[in-house]
This record gives sequence, structure tokens and C-alpha cells, in this order.
Amino acid sequence: MKKEQIFSFFILVITLGIAFYFYPLLPDQVASHWNSLGEIDGYMSKFWGLFLLPLIMVFVNILLFFVPKIDPKRSNIEKFEGTFGSFIIIFNLFMLYIYSLTIAWNMGYPMDMNVAIIPAMAALFFYTGILVGKAKRNYMIGIRTPWTLDNDIVWDKTHRKGEKVFKLTAILTLFGLFFGEYAFLFLFIPLVVGVIYLIVYSYIEYKKLDK
Repeated sequence: MKKEQIFSFFILVITLGIAFYFYPLLPDQVASHWNSLGEIDGYMSKFWGLFLLPLIMVFVNILLFFVPKIDPKRSNIEKFEGTFGSFIIIFNLFMLYIYSLTIAWNMGYPMDMNVAIIPAMAALFFYTGILVGKAKRNYMIGIRTPWTLDNDIVWDKTHRKGEKVFKLTAILTLFGLFFGEYAFLFLFIPLVVGVIYLIVYSYIEYKKLDK
């Protein structure tokens, strides 16, 4: 996964570089959160507004790259290592994109944040579906219910369903762009329903094997 690590490190450097570049240009208080209507409902000091997200990215990357190495089933993770590495890159690009939108707003370029963010979220969910479809049984990555973790057959069946659930969620998320203030419901509702469905599905498949 070395090339994925290098590319992700490059993205982190760019994000931190942006923070240092814009620090003297922004006001002492910056907008940091928008509600479902695209209205500002949260502010932060300039320091945390600029450096919190890059620091979160660094922490998450450390977890994503190094924690799987101590997974008892790390040999299974190696089977889809390339897909997982690509997912980390896409996650970092997603975070950089959100970060750039936030800075642009605070530099005086207001926009409809819902319209701007939703396509990126759809892309992230779609690739999550691809990752889920490739994942092999492990304790760190994937749909980890007691029943998927206990059986390879249940894991594989649930993850094939999971791939479809996440891809469908991505498509419905894009569809939400046509519904203005209700756009995020087209992400939230399919995601919650889909997760509940996958939990129940994995249990049912496991009980079938029991019988």
C-alpha cells in the first residue's frame, strides 16, 4: 500500500499548507458548520477553524493505515489492500474538498453548501460500496456484526448486499439535489434503513446456517 500512503501523505501536506497560507487572511472567527438548509449555525476561532480538520485527517489516516496491521485477520485485509488504500485516498480528497469549501465561504465566496457537498458525499458512499464488496472477513473494515464476524459465508453474502446498499444510497443522495432543503433526507434515510437491513440480513443468514 506504499503508493497509497505516499499519495495520502501528499494530500495531508497540501491541507496543512492551505491552513498556514490562509491563517493571516481570515478573520478571528470563522464559520465552521452549516445546517440542512445551508445556513451557518456554528463558528470557531480562526486557529481551530483552520487546523482542526487537518489534525483530524492526520489522526484518521494513522488509524486507517496502521491499525489494520494488528488485526488478527490481517492476511484477509491484504486481499483487498489496494481497494482499501484507494478508499483512504478518496476519503482524504473528500475531506480536502469540504475543507476548501469552508475556506472559500470564509474568504467571501458564499455558496449553497448542500449543493456543493452532496455530490462529494455521493461519490464517497459509492466507493464505500466498492470497498464493502471487496472486503474479506476481518475485525476492522466492513459490516461487522456478530454474525458476519463468525462466518465467512454470512460475511460474503452480507457484504454483497452491502455493496448494493451503499451504491444505491449514493444514487439517492444525488437525487436529493432536486429537493432543496430536504436533500439530506435522501442520504440519511436510505443509510439508516440500509444499515438496519444489513444487520437483520446478516442475522437471518446466520440462523439459516444454524438450521
